[in-house]
Amino acid sequence: MAPGSSHNLTAEERHTLLTVARHSIQHALEHGSPLPVTLSRYPESLRVKRATFVTLKQREQLRGCIGTLVAIRPLVEDVAQNAYAAAFSDPRFPPLSPAELESLRIEISVLSPPEPMTFSSEADLLKQLRPGVDGLILEEDGYRGTFLPSVWESLPRPEQFLQHLKLKAGLPSDYWSGTLRVQRYTTESFSE
Repeated sequence: MAPGSSHNLTAEERHTLLTVARHSIQHALEHGSPLPVTLSRYPESLRVKRATFVTLKQREQLRGCIGTLVAIRPLVEDVAQNAYAAAFSDPRFPPLSPAELESLRIEISVLSPPEPMTFSSEADLLKQLRPGVDGLILEEDGYRGTFLPSVWESLPRPEQFLQHLKLKAGLPSDYWSGTLRVQRYTTESFSE
């Protein structure tokens, strides 16, 4: 399989990745670092370079979310690193405490390679968006933001989704420019 290519994960592969994520957080609580990953212990399908996000929830409230947009390391290693970062390095939250681990819910999103979108106007871009399906990466002059497809659950209208993504990227919600770059991707998401 080519780097960054996608295939649907089996139930066993999903279980393995969720276990790695939880063990990485547990390892960090005990040793202060993410779980070291020995790639040879995992099937080839989990050693392919893939980009992931790991989202942590505590009583259905966001507790951390960190990821990569581009496939830079093997899937199983990306999950271990992002689980650690979501638990201890998300600037929106204090580091996870040992008492939180048991009730922590972990969700993993494996991203497809991002694809540049072509559009002639904001209205044209909005017409092309697929609510509930598309994750977006928005870039403009050093500003950058992304929303996973799961964000559609709280921002179901394309106009809302795009306005909030602009704000997340550090731009005004009504910002528009002919040089704005947008890429879309899909995710395969699963949780404990």
